[in-house]
Amino acid sequence: MTAGAFARLVERASAGGRDAADACTLCAAPVGDAHAHLVDERSGKPRCACRACALLFERDAAGQGRYRLVPDRRIRLTGVRAADLGVPVGLAFFVVEPDGAVTARYPSPAGATAWSVDPDAWTAATAGCAELASMRPATEALLVNTAKGAAEQWLVPVDDCFRLVGAVRRAWTGLSGGDRVQAAIEAFFAGLAERRAGGDRAAQQTRKGEG
Repeated sequence: MTAGAFARLVERASAGGRDAADACTLCAAPVGDAHAHLVDERSGKPRCACRACALLFERDAAGQGRYRLVPDRRIRLTGVRAADLGVPVGLAFFVVEPDGAVTARYPSPAGATAWSVDPDAWTAATAGCAELASMRPATEALLVNTAKGAAEQWLVPVDDCFRLVGAVRRAWTGLSGGDRVQAAIEAFFAGLAERRAGGDRAAQQTRKGEG
């Protein structure tokens, strides 16, 4: 999953800079830093998309064609017990693969380390949280943070998680990560809350306009 476009997200976040070389997979138009992503159903790899091409896939949320658009929704969850999912660390994200298997990953100085999640444990977790049950395969993730007394549970676009991986790798020092890592994680989750608030305001304005 870190191949291709998502790998560049990790590298870009790790370096703290931008990569202007990305181009839309479908039309080859240049794309900006905050562009959309598609997941290729045939290869499982992410692809960059300009806004015009991304609009073509917004109505196909179930991914009936070759590509699935990575959604732009961020929902703060409650009631998800990360410990029941076999999380050995305080910070991890979970993705439902196209074949239905669930993969968990946690940020590390080497990138994202992965392991498989017990299917019964995942079924139990989704049964207790309607928002989590709506998580879209390959394109969205459950992101949990229980480190240092935190209690963060989010449904996020999967590319947000790889940006977090890059931020952790950039901030990591020594064997345990150092103080900079915790500051980077806290800043990331604060940014999630801000982006969610901004998305809520935009949705309200759209509903008012349609009314």
